[in-house]
Amino acid sequence: MSTITSVPAKTPVVYPESDGLPMSDNTLQFHWIVTIKGGLDAVFRNDANVFVAGNLLWYPVEGDNTIRIAPDVFVVFGRPKGHRGSYMQWLEGNIAPQVAFEILSPCNRLGKILEKLRFYERYGVEEYYVYDPDHPEITGWMRKDGELKEIPEMKGWVSPRLQVRFDLVDDELCLYGPDGKKFASYVELAERADRLAAQLKALGIEPEA
Repeated sequence: MSTITSVPAKTPVVYPESDGLPMSDNTLQFHWIVTIKGGLDAVFRNDANVFVAGNLLWYPVEGDNTIRIAPDVFVVFGRPKGHRGSYMQWLEGNIAPQVAFEILSPCNRLGKILEKLRFYERYGVEEYYVYDPDHPEITGWMRKDGELKEIPEMKGWVSPRLQVRFDLVDDELCLYGPDGKKFASYVELAERADRLAAQLKALGIEPEA
């Protein structure tokens, strides 16, 4: 007589959409996360297959929800725009984020950044950039021969993937899109709009609402 043995069903793996940590540790870090993310959104606004995210959990390995990281900002070429609760790589054509940004804070210093560097190196990131707004400094790494190697000079560096230029002006990071326009904060964008409206008004042209 044959015996039928039941196989217990596997418990589905849950991939949380939050790691329980705040998006930022202070207003300065938050300012730069939003400015960089918004600037990249603007650069790639007309490309439907570039996904830009901020503080979104990335799971590179199916079946293991402990392998994860939430870059301050990351960019994925080859994936459509749209809202996501997390970035599960196996559901995204197995395409890893190619570019990652981290903004330093008092709680996110050298040891943590090097730990993230090892993670990004292992799981396929091509370019990794770290900005320290408290001691204005930008550091970058570029993938070469399977490893992320430090970029010797970041001032004037142009990202091969993003075509964004990096600079430090008056002890502050400046990023310029392919069109030469500087990434701006919401306040700076509002001020630009106000100046344009004033110029149009002076010419007798009423700007559209």
